[in-house]
Order: sequence, then C-alpha cells, then structure tokens
Amino acid sequence: MSANRTGTPVLELDDVHLSFKGVKAVNGVSFEVRPGELFAVIGPNGAGKTSLFNVISGVYKPQQGSVRFLGEDVLGKKPSDIAARGVSRTFQNIALFEHLTLIDNMMLGRHQHISYGAGAAIAWWGRARRQEVEHRRKVEEIVDFLELAAWRALPVGLLPYGVQKRVELGRALAMEPKLLLLDEPVAGMNLEETEDTARFVLDIRDELDVPIIMVEHDMGLVMDLADRVMVVDFGTPITTGTPDEVQRHPDVVRAYLGEELST
Repeated sequence: MSANRTGTPVLELDDVHLSFKGVKAVNGVSFEVRPGELFAVIGPNGAGKTSLFNVISGVYKPQQGSVRFLGEDVLGKKPSDIAARGVSRTFQNIALFEHLTLIDNMMLGRHQHISYGAGAAIAWWGRARRQEVEHRRKVEEIVDFLELAAWRALPVGLLPYGVQKRVELGRALAMEPKLLLLDEPVAGMNLEETEDTARFVLDIRDELDVPIIMVEHDMGLVMDLADRVMVVDFGTPITTGTPDEVQRHPDVVRAYLGEELST
C-alpha cells in the first residue's frame, strides 16, 4: 500500500460550476485527491461524472471555481498542457487505432516525452534513435506489468474487448502520469475481465504509486477498491467519505434506490 495519503493534495477542486445553456452539469463540486489515493466518483446516469473529468483534463472550462494540480492553477489550460503536466485518462468508449498494433497504440502515449523533430526521426540517428529505444523499453515494461505480451504484435482491432480496455489503460500509463483518470474502466466487461482490471488498478495505485480518480457504475468494484468516494446527483455533490460511510448515508440511498435506509 502507498505509505502517504495525507500529504499535499495532488488535485484540488473548489466550488466548481459548469453549465450548458442553463443546465447545471457540475454544481458546486469541491474535493481533493491525496497522494497515492484511489478516489471514486459515483452517481446515477447524467449525474455529471464525465463532465467533471472533462473539467479536470481541460476539455471544459467551468464558469466558476478553481482547479489546482500539484499546487498550480490549471483552469483554462489546454488539454495538451494539462496532459503534459501529468494528467492522463481513459475513456468510456474505447479510443484506440484498431489497425495499429498493441505496441504502436501504447507508443502513442509517449508522444509528450519525445523531444526530437521530424527530420531527426527520418534520419533515424543520434538522439532520435536513442529516445525511440528508451520509449519502447518503457512501453515493454507496461506490457509486462499489464500482462499483455501475448498480444503485443497484433492489431488491437483483433483483440478481445477486455484486452482492448487494458491496452487503453496501458497507453495512459505510458504517459507516466502523476494523476490517472479512469472513466468506467470495467464497463461492458464480464466477471473475469472485471476482476483482472480491478487487480491492475490496485497495482497501479500500490506498486506504481499513481493516484487515481475513478468513475464507475459497478458499485461492488468501487466499494472494494476506493479509499474515498464522492457521490454526485444531477451535478451536485451529496457526500464524500469512506466506502462504508457513503453506503450508510441516507441521501445516497435515496439517490440510488429512492427510499430511506432501513435501520
């Protein structure tokens, strides 16, 4: 387990509001993510969870509030600038290049670490060659970490769905993130694939020491894995706490079940 989850927050959101034509997608959300923490965001469909990810990664700019990453105000920064600072993410829907191999897809995650130009790449000498070798070494380490070696040379379009989701996770790791955003990492998976993914998510947190924010509808997975959970409904935060605290909160029960918690 990560040793320090009480240090300076990796990410801080304060009173974030985001609206689209008067419709509140994010309504007064505040939270922090601590070093080495797996922080989960849950809520019914349409609760604003993906919009929150888009705010953190710079896709959306909220009308109000602040977003600080590693102590720096990143509100209004371009998504590429925020990614370069160390925020990487996966998506609800697989966003891979299906005709490229597993390795080539994961190499795309190394783009921000490349410091040579097109000319050097064409010449394939000196710094370009040395960096390419190093980038491939990093990717091969991730392939081994995620147990993907059996598929490394295949086009990802030929791979099983669960493996494709793992490749997308690997591409996010190839960026060497300081914060990883997982948007429904087990959506559409069978039980075996879900269990495999859960194991890898814990390994990322505990072995690689990468803090994680996870949006997920699988409540069993969330309650088993998360250190803390924030519940949102119609863009508004209901409560934040440990999985046990959240499951016992009467407003959470009402949001999910439409009834009071029995005692």
